Amino acid sequence: PTQSLSFAVLPTAPTISPRLDEARALLKERFGYPDFRPGQTEAVSAVLEGRDTLVVLPTGGGKSLCYQVPALLLDGLTVVISPLISLMKDQVDALTARGLPATFINSTLSASEVSDRMARVQRGEVKLLYVAPERFDLGTTAERLKAVGVRLLAVDEAHCISEWGHDFRPSYLRVKDVRQRLGAPPTVALTATATPEVREDIVRQLALRDPALILTGFDRTNLSYHVVAVKNDAAKDATLIDLLAERTDGGVAIVYASTRKTVERIATMLQRARV
Repeated sequence: PTQSLSFAVLPTAPTISPRLDEARALLKERFGYPDFRPGQTEAVSAVLEGRDTLVVLPTGGGKSLCYQVPALLLDGLTVVISPLISLMKDQVDALTARGLPATFINSTLSASEVSDRMARVQRGEVKLLYVAPERFDLGTTAERLKAVGVRLLAVDEAHCISEWGHDFRPSYLRVKDVRQRLGAPPTVALTATATPEVREDIVRQLALRDPALILTGFDRTNLSYHVVAVKNDAAKDATLIDLLAERTDGGVAIVYASTRKTVERIATMLQRARV
């Protein structure tokens, strides 16, 4: 008789790695932070123990440090799967600015640029390699990475692998197969949003082995939320101008809209209103 897979993949609590003091020292020396945030300590410990790990931290909770710090302490290469090209470049730029050996491969590069970067990886000059999921199994990439040896695999925005998730990407479904071709290295999956169903799906789709679960919740205590009712778009614009004009603390405001066209319209409207 078959057994429900969910019983085999329930994540367990992480242990505290004896190398955590090394991680804290590196965090302070190379990133300038005195200590880890809640959730980061457990995540870094689990990764340093070589455990498969599922990390659910809110936006702004510092998910990237959960694999960046271990990557710099571990021998060998860490491969990071990321679907966001702009974020990938930002993270690599920030790492290289600190003198940390990182690079990326995605569709913005020419064939010669990809070849040059893979040559650096093969020479051992790179500790963190960011790869778009669409390129992870393209051509000989997986075979070349296997020859180098991948010490840690990080899957960012891991909810993209689940059809239950809000941002499903079919290219993520190939990550499991490529992971096996790489020798099933320890894997950390990271996301800011995952229901219990999505968390279980991430574990199943990636074939994580007895993963440690780090779940800090979604609430960001430094934020408050409220809704202002308006009758139409014109009233919405006027209300937005009034709200921004009331700001006297000198801080930065972010206005979110669902399309680029709407963002451009609102930006123009605010400029005309001298905001």
